[in-house]
Amino acid sequence: MDYDFAILDFSDESDEAVARRRGWVGAVLRGFRDPRPEDELIDRWVGHYRADRVVVRGAWLPEGEFGAGPMPVATYASLDKTLNAGRELLPLRMVTDVTTSAAHRRRGLLRRMIEDDLADAVAQGIPIAALTASEATIYGRWGFGPATFRLGADVDTTAGFAFRSFTDPGRVELLEPADAWPHVKGVFDTFHARQRGSVDWPAQYEDMHTGAYDFSGSGAHRKIRTAVHLDEGGRVDGFAIFKHEEKDSVKVDEMAALTPQAQLGLWSFLASLDRVRTVTFNIVHPDDPLMWALTDLNRVKTTEIEEFLWLRVLDVPRALEARPWAADGTVVLEVDDPQGHAAGRYEVTATDGVATVSRTEHEPDVRVTAETLGSLYLGNVPVAQLHRAERVDGADDAVRRFAAMADLREPAYNLTGF
Repeated sequence: MDYDFAILDFSDESDEAVARRRGWVGAVLRGFRDPRPEDELIDRWVGHYRADRVVVRGAWLPEGEFGAGPMPVATYASLDKTLNAGRELLPLRMVTDVTTSAAHRRRGLLRRMIEDDLADAVAQGIPIAALTASEATIYGRWGFGPATFRLGADVDTTAGFAFRSFTDPGRVELLEPADAWPHVKGVFDTFHARQRGSVDWPAQYEDMHTGAYDFSGSGAHRKIRTAVHLDEGGRVDGFAIFKHEEKDSVKVDEMAALTPQAQLGLWSFLASLDRVRTVTFNIVHPDDPLMWALTDLNRVKTTEIEEFLWLRVLDVPRALEARPWAADGTVVLEVDDPQGHAAGRYEVTATDGVATVSRTEHEPDVRVTAETLGSLYLGNVPVAQLHRAERVDGADDAVRRFAAMADLREPAYNLTGF
């Protein structure tokens, strides 16, 4: 069957365009098993996509085919923001809203759209692409590898919850979510500029964090609360956005802090909430000091570890020069990439934490696929571990040299789902 592939113009207000974008949103929700869209959801979705200049792709049944209409059988969208690579904020192609109708699987629809989009990113000079996947077995074939991980934890805040010695030099204040938004966004922007692995927020985060709209329901999100942490000088240096779930539990939707003191101050506040026995958060920072600050470290229970941010390197020299390096040295890296974007041999020379990278014809010391390079990029997955998994190929001494250069002590971390 010949499908009708098209890019939708979300600024077009013609009847046909309005019907098609409503069908497109409906197809995305159908793909993620969500209810059919209401008018307000579509209006907000369109507003966010216009603000972020999102490119909206889809595949439709051709006119006259049984089942043809404004709803596509496959959807795909992408937008450009930034990734904190460690030494600089890199332009990032962010892939989202990927669905295929259950009646049209395995017909190359996603392949056509994702390969067109990655080729466009390369043409636009964007060195890396990213997505947050709902399934872990789909995107490796296009060179995406899991690069950050989502850590979930339950914190027991019943009687006996206590810190060893922590006294908050600042304080926490509850604000209405809409009033807190400028402070929340200010903290996040500073956090994003500092934190390797962080991805910038898309436009819908304002609606999410102000409570203007509940994307898991409808209308305003009336359950969320926002606490902000102020340092000793009265400057906001952290926030927690949370909601009461059952009668004795609190779920943190988002939390970020610029100092360990602010992080512990927020945890202390959440633990002090009346009639709460458990605080849960499913994107805990791997360096969060909470467990080791408590008198009883068993109060913190890890509930899940799942892949979160997937990366796809498109421009190897540009990407590798934007990240930090842990040791001086030189290695020739060969990348196998079926799509060709990252394919080739590259001489990587690191000096004082900075690398120069250039193409070379020299024999490789280390070989990886584009997918594995994506997982290695932020330094969260050790080179030796991937070598043991037969994902990094090379002589033992070359792999050790590459590991010394590429593995980074401080973990990368991302808060942003999309």
